[in-house]
Amino acid sequence: MAGPFTLHNPAAGPRILAGFLTTRLREQDRKELIMRKLGWVGVLVAVMGLTMFVGQPVSGQAPQEIKYSTPPPLVITAFGGKPVDYKAPRTPWGEPDLQGVWSSDDMENVGIAAGGGGRGRGGAPAAAAAPAGPPPLYMTEEQLAARRKQVAQAANNRDQTAESSFRFDYGRRAFPQTRLLVDPPDGRMPNVRPDVVNRGMPRGTYTQGNAELHSWKDFSLYERCITRGIGGSVLRVIYGNGNRIVQAPGIVAFSYEMLSDTRIFHVDNRPHVNQKIGMYLGDSRARWEGEELVVETTNLTDQTAFGVNGNGTRHSKAMKITERFRRVADDIVQYQATWDDPLTYTAPFTVSFPLTPLDGGYLLPYDCHEGNAAIEMTLKAERDEDKRLAADLAKGIKRERRGVSECGAGVGSQPVAGCTPGAPAAGRGGRGGRGGAADTGEGTEEK
Repeated sequence: MAGPFTLHNPAAGPRILAGFLTTRLREQDRKELIMRKLGWVGVLVAVMGLTMFVGQPVSGQAPQEIKYSTPPPLVITAFGGKPVDYKAPRTPWGEPDLQGVWSSDDMENVGIAAGGGGRGRGGAPAAAAAPAGPPPLYMTEEQLAARRKQVAQAANNRDQTAESSFRFDYGRRAFPQTRLLVDPPDGRMPNVRPDVVNRGMPRGTYTQGNAELHSWKDFSLYERCITRGIGGSVLRVIYGNGNRIVQAPGIVAFSYEMLSDTRIFHVDNRPHVNQKIGMYLGDSRARWEGEELVVETTNLTDQTAFGVNGNGTRHSKAMKITERFRRVADDIVQYQATWDDPLTYTAPFTVSFPLTPLDGGYLLPYDCHEGNAAIEMTLKAERDEDKRLAADLAKGIKRERRGVSECGAGVGSQPVAGCTPGAPAAGRGGRGGRGGAADTGEGTEEK
């Protein structure tokens, strides 16, 4: 086939002329090609030089090295820390079978940290005070027996009187642990570093007091129907606590019921993606250590948090989460997660708790965006309050701005108990201050 500069004609004479012109044009083309290549080499050298220059520390400063701790081994809280020799059934390709639809419902009223209390009705009995040292992680036999009776009675009452089995989910089994935190040993959440400023998750419709809301950025990722993050998606709340595990050779899928996120754990020794890529649920790589599936997640953003429903103190992009899954009985999967972010917390921390079969066995659809009018309505109400404030001021009336949660309606449009018009809204919220105690979002879930 003739090239782009070939002049072709079947006649012999024109072919000779064409050959002469083609040779000249090809020589010119080669010269232009060489010049273009030299030009690109120059550009490449300049870019490499600039890259090397930009990558050098300024004024002799070395890049900050992030040092991570070694995650603790699995703590099987389902049996009070006692040894477990259960061996899980195997998949057809020989791996421990974790598959099923599991729930954290049985962690109802078990607080995250020591002394943090529980959430909802019928809190777990307090652990016996130790003569010295940290609060005990487990109840006594007497306390556990009382707890089992309490849970059974509450479940029976709810089965008979619940207005909706979808709206509120509740526990049916009692476990001996008094809190979710197993490390640090004292059961206390590590503090947020003093140099961490204003990293609280925006609370939108749950904002405390009369803070003004300007845009969707003033709402949490949960309120925006985006994600509750890794921690918030598995911690127990009033409903939607299902977690589905599906396995295939070289891969495990972990799905959440509320907001319908699915994480993919690659179990094929592939490396993490480029560290410049950040995702709400990070990039997960897994491996088997005997009966345990160990999952390491990196490449997170700085827009998610550990706490309930994804609320609380937002971590940095340096956060690394190490999770452990082990089937310790036919109907129990022990779940553990170590959160390590040296740029946010003064120390890493680990939660561990059992997942048990979900009532019904299916993850229910969670259509969030389809009915999410809260953000639009809230911002409209805020702009209406702007107009009312201006109108009152024109009349010589100076007053405080009304908060978006002031004497609002709770679940089912029920009035908020104890609400006084003009008083600040109850509950946590806002953007957080500087350092201090970590916010786990407890108490901010829907009521």
